[in-house]
Amino acid sequence: MVKKDIIEFVNKNTTHETRQISAIVECLLNVFMEILARERRIEIRDFGVFEVRRTPPRVGRNPVTGEQAPVPARNIVHFKAGKRMRRVVGKT
Repeated sequence: MVKKDIIEFVNKNTTHETRQISAIVECLLNVFMEILARERRIEIRDFGVFEVRRTPPRVGRNPVTGEQAPVPARNIVHFKAGKRMRRVVGKT
């Protein structure tokens, strides 16, 4: 599923116009990114927790040549599903 699919899904289940839904979805995603960059954590009850984690630098390996290459430390976003999310997704 991509952003366009989310917009279409919301459009089918509400009476709002596609332009309005698109603007809201875009705004929500931007808010998530800004909060994660600034505060490094977003908790949405029953849905889950998004958290920025730092990976340490390491030595990687080119799978084709086998040559080693340094991989720098970086930030990644980790998601842990909430209780309701686990319950709903676990049914499928």
